[in-house]
Amino acid sequence: MNYKHLQYFWTVARLGGVVKAADHLHVTPQTISGQIQLLEDHFGRPLFKKKGRSLDLTETGQLAFSYAEDIFNLGSELDQIVRQPRGVARPVELRIGVADAVPKLVVSRLLEPVLTAKQAFKVVCREWKFDSLLAELAVHRLDLVLSDTPLPPNLSVNAFNHRLGGSSVGFYATRELAATLSGCFPHCVDGAPLLAPGVESALGAKLAPWLARHKLRPRLVGEFDDGALLNTLGQQGHGVFMAPMVLDAAVRRMGDITLLGEAPDLTEDFFVITVERRITHPGVAAITEAARQGLFAAWNE
Repeated sequence: MNYKHLQYFWTVARLGGVVKAADHLHVTPQTISGQIQLLEDHFGRPLFKKKGRSLDLTETGQLAFSYAEDIFNLGSELDQIVRQPRGVARPVELRIGVADAVPKLVVSRLLEPVLTAKQAFKVVCREWKFDSLLAELAVHRLDLVLSDTPLPPNLSVNAFNHRLGGSSVGFYATRELAATLSGCFPHCVDGAPLLAPGVESALGAKLAPWLARHKLRPRLVGEFDDGALLNTLGQQGHGVFMAPMVLDAAVRRMGDITLLGEAPDLTEDFFVITVERRITHPGVAAITEAARQGLFAAWNE
């Protein structure tokens, strides 16, 4: 394989077009196109397909791109390591997949142990759909997946659940919005504008039964897979939003936010999923130990 051809392909895929790649590599678009054609001839399959004026990766292209990412990222890492002063330890790479339903405040707290550890870690974090992350974990392209749901029992992935802990859920609103709501919690949620997590998330799936159980009918403003976006909209006063009670202090620091109430019968759990039954990776061990003894300690008792 000619790795110059692979680099040209990788650059086009990353930047989203031949012209952008040509400007970045200081060559002509014709040179880029010709080199990619040679790489496609080598593989015997097309790597791109035209979609309007843009290029999309084919299935083979997606596979080649994922390997090219590893190849050139490792090359960059090698360059950095060789240039380091003698005696400096090489950081341990920790490749983390984060299911998009997991609150970003939870993720940031879970990553603290490896970001502040005496041992040097290089954290590579990818956020994606849960099933896509499990596929990457299965082929050892990730060391762990952070999720709010355990590995489904009917999924043919040789991996293991490691529960970090759980928390009851709090309902929050800006003070301005809270002043317009009537009654005590949970009755104040009835008729209130609500920002709900996506139905594919564990909390989203539990929310509808919880509302029905308490005979509440909020006005659903929208459902959001991205927890960070949901929290931002909540901070802006667009609706009532939810967060794990373990993050209560952090949520209130986000702005002029008040806790409407805690729902002890509405809980959210968090898991690390790995291909190891017994955790041996030092980064994974640091995250799980700190979560169980710190963030979720009170809730695990």
